[in-house]
Parts: sequence; C-alpha cells; structure tokens
Amino acid sequence: MKKTFLTNLLFLLAILLLTGSSASAETTSVCIDCHSGLSGQLGEIPTAEWHTSIHARHRVSCHDCHGGDPTDYVNAMTAERGFIGVPEYAAVPAFCGRCHVGVEEDYRESLHGQVVEFGGPNCVTCHENHAVQVATIDLINEVSCSRCHSYDKPALIKEEISTTEGVLSRLESSVASLYRVGFDIGRLQDDLFSTRNNFRRLFHSVDIEKIRAETAGFDAALEETKATIDELEKTLGRRKIAGGALVLLLILGGCVALLIRRTYEDHK
Repeated sequence: MKKTFLTNLLFLLAILLLTGSSASAETTSVCIDCHSGLSGQLGEIPTAEWHTSIHARHRVSCHDCHGGDPTDYVNAMTAERGFIGVPEYAAVPAFCGRCHVGVEEDYRESLHGQVVEFGGPNCVTCHENHAVQVATIDLINEVSCSRCHSYDKPALIKEEISTTEGVLSRLESSVASLYRVGFDIGRLQDDLFSTRNNFRRLFHSVDIEKIRAETAGFDAALEETKATIDELEKTLGRRKIAGGALVLLLILGGCVALLIRRTYEDHK
C-alpha cells in the first residue's frame, strides 16, 4: 500500500509539472486576447501575423515592443504602465534598435538610414512589422528592392555575401547535428551567433566596397570554426566505428555462446 501511495504521488507530481510547463508555454498577453477579437489592422491581421513570426517563436510578445502591461485589461495601454504604442515612420529604426543594437548602428550610417526622415526604407520595409521571419539573403531580391530603386547594386551585394552566408548556414547545420548526438557545442554556437550577427550588421551598411573589404575577415573566422567542427566530426566518426565494432563483437560473442550451448546440449 505504501508503495502504491508513493507511485501515485510521483505520478501526480509529474502531471502537475507537465501541466504547469504547458500552461506557462501557452499563456498569452491580454494584448493578444483583446486584439484577436478586433478586425482589420488592429485585430486578427497583426495577431495572426505575429503567431507566425520569429518573435513569437522566441517569446517576444506585444509588450516587449509596444510596452504596456500584458496582464491588465484595463491598464494595458496606459503610459503609467509603460505603453509607447506605434512609432512614427522615421522612429522605427530606434524602436527596433532597442534589441537589434548593432544592426541599427550600421543602418544609421547607410544610405537607407540617411534618408529615412524623407521616407527612405526603414526596418519594416524589408522585414515587415508583425510577420517578421528568420532573415535570409533572399530578402535581397528584385521585387522588393525595385520598389525604391534599380536592383543593380543590391544584386552585387547579394552576390558578394552569398558565399559567406552559405558557409554560415552549413556550419550551423553541422553544429546542430553535433548537438543532437551529445557534443558540448556551446562555444561553437556562441561563435557562429556572433559571426552571423556581425556579418548581418555589415551588409545593412549597403556599402559594397565596405562589404568587400571586411568579408575576408569573416571568412577567416569561419575557417577556424570549421576546423573545430571537422575535428569533432572526426571524433564522431571514430566513435561510430568503435560502436560498430563493439556491436559486432557482441553479436559474435552471442553466436559463440549459442554454438557452445548447442554443442553442450548435443553431448548431454
């Protein structure tokens, strides 16, 4: 009876932990609850777009950008609770730059940043506002860029950065594979995260000469990271060979044991 009680108690605790974790993960702010019931640009459009975004996947919610109190329906949009609302067009870079500090700095120095006061492109022009997705170089494309100017210069920038971007993506994929098989790749993840962020800063400058001059430095850093990954993958290969050999030995040992048993039984 005591054993049954302990088993039930442990089961109940596990259920409570899982339920609590699930509830926490699914909790939304009053911003989402309220705006989901509205229509158009203040309602289902931004909330539906946010649910598909990279911000939602990283738990960056409405109040993280717009301020306010996400727990209080009455006071959610009061200045006393920090609500700052929607920024003016030219203020968008500073709005996004509260988190994306480095990118904002390079953007400010770029031709884009220098004309934002006159209607030049800001962050949401290329990245959208609520439906923000994982940034890739495919954001540089003729359809988007030609809304403001010819595609000639953006095409050169995309060509210049494409090789390094491809290397970054392949290395990130390799690191993810190593993580899945149990390697401690914290430092590699940090290195790649830092390199990608700094590289993305570089091409927000939209300065082709600067990009050409500094890309080599990023390529050299990635070569060092690749060398570390190659060593870990060699270690993984040796482990696989050793594991395969061990399995083979176990199978052979089982076969030998089976033969010995049958021989013993035949001579009984």
